[in-house]
Amino acid sequence: MVDLSGVDHKSIFERAKAIILSPKDEWLKIAGESKDQGDILRGYVLPLAAIGPVASLIGGQVFGFGAFGFSYRPSLVGSLVTALISYALGVALVYVMMFIADFLAPKFEGEANRANAFKLAAYSYTASWVAGIFGLIPALAVFSILGLYSIYLIYTGATPMMKVPESKAGSFTAVLILCGIVLALVIAPITAAVTGIFALGSAVSGTSDGGTIKLPGGETMDIGKMEEFGKKMENVAAGKSPPVDPAKIQALLPAAIGAYQRTATESVAMGPMGATAEGTYTSGDSSFTLRVADMSALGAIAGLGAAFGVSQSKEDANGYEKTGSVDGQMQSESWSNASKSGKFGRMVAERFMVEAEGSVASIDQLKAAVATVDTDDLEDLVE
Repeated sequence: MVDLSGVDHKSIFERAKAIILSPKDEWLKIAGESKDQGDILRGYVLPLAAIGPVASLIGGQVFGFGAFGFSYRPSLVGSLVTALISYALGVALVYVMMFIADFLAPKFEGEANRANAFKLAAYSYTASWVAGIFGLIPALAVFSILGLYSIYLIYTGATPMMKVPESKAGSFTAVLILCGIVLALVIAPITAAVTGIFALGSAVSGTSDGGTIKLPGGETMDIGKMEEFGKKMENVAAGKSPPVDPAKIQALLPAAIGAYQRTATESVAMGPMGATAEGTYTSGDSSFTLRVADMSALGAIAGLGAAFGVSQSKEDANGYEKTGSVDGQMQSESWSNASKSGKFGRMVAERFMVEAEGSVASIDQLKAAVATVDTDDLEDLVE
């Protein structure tokens, strides 16, 4: 087990201070260093990436959140899980930006260099991570906008790290940031679904395969799972995991499901980020939507919940919500007794999300709808 308490905090502070105060000089030093990804991940990324989640966790418990006379203090367990998910996604984003930077550099007369791309991503996030300390006092969270200084750090690091000409460093930075924003918009629903649901109360269990890292709050992160995520992203960057044609996904939607007839279909292609296809099914006053999404690279991110053994369950007179891992894949369902509506979804092969949502007689009808999409047929779509 790798314990974050064993890292050299002095060297982290000195590096963070230098990259923020004198980035041009510090990037030159970084370019000449021979540290590998593992050293940078354990000795820099993991400790600094924890600042924001831990600060928000403490701030929310001590001060709570509120405005206009209203206040709210989230449950401790829910806050812990939210911090864990935020932490995991924050670390994963470093790898995502690494692959994007490595891919873009040659387009701007630079050089593709995976090692340097990782350094650029890891150290440029310094300002954002340090700014996360303002989450300690929710009223000051607005000052986290200072983290935008990370954009300038990318700009100053583009030339020494990726050999992008200074005349094109601005364009390279703009496109890199734009790609990051687009990615954030795509995964926002995934993040919201995970953190929003788990904020209600949940349980996290560590894994025992491979090395683990002790996280704030006493939880653990499986290093092997993070490395697996990195390999999947690498395959996507190398074109080894092309998205499925949405027309092929749509072909898997049945014309009818029991008494429900398919009345409409829609499909959307999202470039390298994947594709979705959905059908609307109606029977009398009842209807639901059956949706199949090829999440491509994002499937690895969505699968982090299962990787960390996250689960949640809530039930009262109004209905229930529960999410967890079934046969190694995330599965969630919810039902409202008042509106007679719900949602049931499950991941397939850590890539496809099959989900049914609508107003029907019971949750069993939504589960039956999801079951009509053959998992083997879905997996056969992957080249």
